[in-house]
Amino acid sequence: MLYIIISIVIIILAIFFYHHQMVLKDRAYLMREAIRNHDFTFHLPVKGLFFGERALQETLNDLGKDISSLVAQNEVESWQKLTRVLTHEIMNATAPICSISQAYLNNPQIKGTPYEEGIRTIYDTTRGLSTFVDSYRKFTQLQEPVPTDINLLDFANSLKPLYTTIEWNISIPQSVIINADENLVRQVLINIIKNAIEAGAKRLDIRWMDKLCISNDGAPIPANARREIFIPFFTTKSSGSGIGLALSRQIMMRQGMSLTLADNPVSGYHTTFVISKL
Repeated sequence: MLYIIISIVIIILAIFFYHHQMVLKDRAYLMREAIRNHDFTFHLPVKGLFFGERALQETLNDLGKDISSLVAQNEVESWQKLTRVLTHEIMNATAPICSISQAYLNNPQIKGTPYEEGIRTIYDTTRGLSTFVDSYRKFTQLQEPVPTDINLLDFANSLKPLYTTIEWNISIPQSVIINADENLVRQVLINIIKNAIEAGAKRLDIRWMDKLCISNDGAPIPANARREIFIPFFTTKSSGSGIGLALSRQIMMRQGMSLTLADNPVSGYHTTFVISKL
């Protein structure tokens, strides 16, 4: 009888052990696939794990966040360097063309001739290109942040008079204080709100959930564009410049914070941006 009981216990333990190992195998597969797809936001539950496995899973979850922050930071630095090189080279190429064409336009022998219109087109085009490129230099020449303590509720309420055409919902405890450059953070939030309005948003939600979540009910960001929206010059709008969100992310990273697009928007909204500590 004892032999039978021991045998049953061993079988139950073997089944439990096998099932537990399969669960761990599935977890490893999910994390491997997430990393292959450059998705470092994975967060697998720790319920049902032994204390050692729980500690390992918590470490991996936190490591995913750290990797995501490092990848975002490296992307910003890489685009900064590339933008700096491109603007420098383009300005070097267009400056002499603009100067020479302007000199020809001021030449009395050119005025009123068939050449004037063509030279003016060259001048206007190169000058427009120079102005366009110069406007992007701000992407690599941000001012140094001057952080101060900001009452987040008062700060969010101060933005409401700027956009009276949308319905606001602000859920931030009065006690929440962040240390950041108020002018730069205002620039980031204004950019996010403007993008929401341009996407047809009628309702805006700003709430604190141990991080700042800014949600709107405008047109959802297409799935194939979600990974590219923070890349400089990428835009889904016909009249967009593609610099706003890239610049906003850089502004936040210079202050030790991250700006990301939530995988799952706040309930009732289509898009949620998240600002959190790195």
